[in-house]
Order: sequence, then structure tokens, then C-alpha cells
Amino acid sequence: MGLRIWVLLLCMSVSLAVNGQQVKDNRDGAFTEFGYRQGTAYRTASGKPGPMYWQNGADYNIDVALDDVEHMLKGKITITYHNNSPESLDFVWLYLEQNRFMADSRGTLTTPVQGNRYNGDVNGGYKIANLKAQIVGKNRPISSEYFISDTRMQVSFAEPIPANGGKATVSMDFEYKIPEKGMDRMGRLNVKDGTIYAMAQWYPKVAVFDDVTGWNTDPYLGAGEFYLGYGDFEYKVTVPYSHIVVASGELVNASQVLSKEVQNRMAQAANSDERVYLVKPDEIKKYEITRPKQDGTLTWHFKIKNARDVAFASSKAFIWDAARINLPSGKKAMAQSVYPAESDGQEAWGRSTEYGKASVEHYSQMWYEYPYPVAVNVAAEINGMEYPGVNFCHWRSKGESLWGVTDHEFGHNWFPMIVGTNERRHAWMDEGFNTFINYYSFLAFNKGEYTNDLIQTRRNVGWLTNKDREPIATHPDRTLSNNLGMVAYVKPALGMIMLREYVLGAEKFDKAFRSYIKTWAYKHPQPTDFFNHMENVTGENLDWFWKGWFYSNGNIDLAINGVYPYGANYVVSLANLGEIPMPVLLEITYEDGQKERRMLPVEIWFKGNQWNHLLKVDKPVVAVEIDPDKVITDINAGNDKWPNSIYKD
Repeated sequence: MGLRIWVLLLCMSVSLAVNGQQVKDNRDGAFTEFGYRQGTAYRTASGKPGPMYWQNGADYNIDVALDDVEHMLKGKITITYHNNSPESLDFVWLYLEQNRFMADSRGTLTTPVQGNRYNGDVNGGYKIANLKAQIVGKNRPISSEYFISDTRMQVSFAEPIPANGGKATVSMDFEYKIPEKGMDRMGRLNVKDGTIYAMAQWYPKVAVFDDVTGWNTDPYLGAGEFYLGYGDFEYKVTVPYSHIVVASGELVNASQVLSKEVQNRMAQAANSDERVYLVKPDEIKKYEITRPKQDGTLTWHFKIKNARDVAFASSKAFIWDAARINLPSGKKAMAQSVYPAESDGQEAWGRSTEYGKASVEHYSQMWYEYPYPVAVNVAAEINGMEYPGVNFCHWRSKGESLWGVTDHEFGHNWFPMIVGTNERRHAWMDEGFNTFINYYSFLAFNKGEYTNDLIQTRRNVGWLTNKDREPIATHPDRTLSNNLGMVAYVKPALGMIMLREYVLGAEKFDKAFRSYIKTWAYKHPQPTDFFNHMENVTGENLDWFWKGWFYSNGNIDLAINGVYPYGANYVVSLANLGEIPMPVLLEITYEDGQKERRMLPVEIWFKGNQWNHLLKVDKPVVAVEIDPDKVITDINAGNDKWPNSIYKD
């Protein structure tokens, strides 16, 4: 028998089984088209907003007062709603998220007996009064009709809001008790110098009406975060004179709430790359230095444009420092931190502003420029939560832990604050993307001062093979609690790492991902918009990857059956033993010690899960390895190399 025929027959026989494992023919499942992604006039097949894309929004004018004795927030709100949709609307849905803190809320009733991260007080909830709703225009009838269902509120109008640009207003008075335990997203923290109020989900806000679902009214339960429209906010917060308030957006009345000394320090910070104290550690109670008056209340006035939410923090216990943020366009913003005396120190919150500045500058340079005037980090009894321009991070965090949470929460300004995804349904589009970009921020910070092991994807094989694992596409409130970290954060980030570092390469990936961010900035992309956009910019059909990695529990297992002489060359017999196909990166080691890498495309698996590759070389080969850097989550490293004892009789 000739050598050439013998080698080919051997490869064919080896393809029938690898180490006792039958090679499955899963090509139909892997490569059939994924879902229905045909474009429409609203969302194109190329992953862009279509020529008839529309998006509703709302502007907010809010005036509230914080009572630090009774722990109450009281105020009034006027919402101006913009109906840009092609249909008239008889009503609007609002979210009343403070209603989560009631004994009979759906969130409370679906909390397990042992509790979870999203524990909350049950003695809160909104009191609503003086509601008025009307179409904008002269002599329009006023409606006061509404009903409340858990964390949702439907407000009806006496006449429909016109389509294609109609406007309406909804105004009301509201109040509630501020929870101490606020589901690890907001609440109160008592420290030696006072109480820190971390205020989020603190006002009635409009739900999103879109071209995909209509009204998005999924209740606020716990794991599912937020889906919000964009608008302009102007809001005033009245607090005791002793308090410092930091918030989303620009403080527009600094001269009325800060002493001249603090105003001068703020001007200095605006031009400094090193932190400048606005309120020094020994000035926490020296109100005569930092406040413009010594009794009564002060009203802090903030504005922010084209944002999807606002949050604020207030306390008399704050140390306050700041530094300049340098943006690629030449514009400037300001990093700020507020924290109690217990959190002070260079090993702790004394570096918070340094962290925030570095984080925002990195993401602005690598992906898209930061749009807000401030980036504030607040020390609170919260493990980590993000809002436009404001983070709440744990007051006891230090060192690498504080860097990590600060960087992660500021990263959320890109996902979902700039790219406005639906976190309540598609958590991976904000948590996963953010976890992915955090990896590169870690590498960049202070020449790699801290470490991030996301690139070590195979550390997660245990979970990826666990029988209780769930697909990424599982909605967060439906995901098992012990799976949420992997489903929403880690697994989607691993997928993005594999796309950038293995499948597409950094240059091709970065061009597409930057284009996606720019295209969908301040808009509402769906998962298929992301998939379509990445494919159209990269020129690659990635159906097999989206379907396998995001919508299934499939795994990757590439194998080398053997390497056989073939004349002056070699045949490398390969198998795809997993459910998810992958391109095959081979590292070849020659007899003289030199190494070379060659990539085989994913299309080798089109006709089945066995492939014999003719390896043309000009010198003897002594070793071949798949994925030498271990970037892909191959669940069986034992069959990735040749020679290997598993190939011996």
C-alpha cells in the first residue's frame, strides 16, 4: 500500500473516534441560520437605526427636600413626555421603584427565605398626590386618572398624545421613607460623623415605549436592572446646610451652596491632574470654612442633558476631593470622590479620584468620549452600583478591590448609560460588555499595577460544564442566583475576549465595536442589532458564534487526532468534539526549535466535525498545539497537543 493512501485511510479511521469519544456530526445545529434578523425600516439588517427609527423620551423638572431626622424624601416632579412614535398614546407607564420596599411588593414576595443580595426594607413605598396629566397646548383638558400596580404606574390622559412629536406633561407630589437597606443599590449608611444618603431610583420615571415590545413594564424585582429613555434633567435638592451633595450632572449654583474657599479649590481641581481637597479630612465639621451659611437649609441645583437617569448622594460626613479628567477632544471633565473619615487613607478612598480619573480617561480614549461634566465616586453601604456620572461603591473597599469596583461602575457609563440597552432583559449587553472592557482598563492602569485574569478563560471550564448552567440569553430575574455572575458578567465577557483575541483579531474587532458604540449612542439597541452590526463591519458571518455562545449551553472542544508524515509534509487530523465550532489556531514547533502559527478558518467544519489539514513545511515538525495561549474555553486541554501520551497504543 502506498504511503499517501495509507495516511489518508489512517486519518479517516481515526476520525471515527478520538480517545474513545465518538465524533458527532453537529454541523446542522452549529451553522444553520440563527434567528430572524431581517432588517426593517426601524432597524436595518446592517445593525443600524433605520430610516424610520424613532425613540420616545422625557424631560424632568424635580424639586425635593431631604429630611435627615425622619429619613424622608418629599417633593414634586413635572415630566414632559415626547411621543415620537407613529401611534398616538392614550396613557403612559411610569416606574415607581421605591414601591419595591413594601411588604407586599413582587420583589419582596419573590425573595427567598434566606435572602439574597437584593434584600430591602419593607416599610417604604410612594405616597402620590395632586397628579395632573395633559397634552401640551392651550386649554387642554386635565386628567388625574391613574392606577398603581406594584412598581408600575399607568397615567391616563383625557385625550391621546399625538403621534410623531406630540407632547404631554405629568406632574405630581411624591414622598417616601428612604430605606436603609436599598437592595444594594441605594439607601442609608450611618458613620461617626453622620448619615450617608445614596439616592437612586428616587423619583417617578417614564418606562420605555419602543418598536420591539411597546411598553416595557417588567416589574422591578431585584436582579434585573433598568431600561430607560433619554432626556434633559433639571433638579433641586434641599438639604440641611451641613450637608454636601454630589450628583449626576453640573452643579449650577455653586456660589449659593459652597463657601468661596471651596469654590476656589474646585477651580484649582478643574486644572489639576492631582487630587485637590474640596473638603479636607479635618474640615468635616468645620462648616464655617466650607459652607456659605451656618443654619437652616441649602438648595443644590443640578442639570444634565441627554441622560437616562440621575442619582445623588448627601451627607454631612463627607471628605470631598477632585481632579481634572482629560478627554481626547481636548474637553475636560472632573473626577470627584466623597467618603467618610473611616474610608480615608492612601490604601483606601484616598486614591478613589485617581482611580476614577484613570478609568474615564481610558474608556474615552479606547472606545468613546465620556459625555458628562463630572464622574463622582461615592462611598456607601453598597457593593457597587452605577448611574450617569455617579457611582456608589462600598465604603470599606481598599486597594485593588476599590480600583476594581470603581473601574467597573464607571465603565457602566458606556454600557448602558451611553449605549442604552434593556438591562432588565438583556443584562449581558451591559454587564458583560462592561466586564470585557474592564479587562483592558486593568492592563492600562498605572502600568499594570493591578491584575485581571479574564484572559485566562479556561479557569471557568468548571462552570461551563456544570449541569445547572444557563445560557447567557436567560433574563436576569429568571436566572438562578448562583449563576447570575457567570450568565450576565463573565460568560459574555469571555465571548468578547475570544472574538477580539482569537476569532477576529484586535484591529477588526475594535473597529466594529467602536462603530457599534457610536452608532447606538443614546439609542436602544437589541441583541440582534449588535450581532448584525458586528458582522457587517467585520465582514464575517458569526451566526455560529452568537447561537452557540449566547443562546445555548454548548461548549468548545477542539482536538488533534494525530499528526502523520505525508511525503515531505504532514497531515494534521483535527476533530471538533464540542457543540460550538471554532477557527483552529495551530502552533507548529520545528526540529530546530523554531515555532510558527497558522490559523484555519471556522469553515473547515462546514461539512462535518473531522478535518485533515495538509501542513506544508520545509523542515521536520516535532510538535503541534491548538490555541497555545489558551484563549478559547476549550473544555479538554488533554487533546490539544501532539505528541501526547493519549495518542499511544
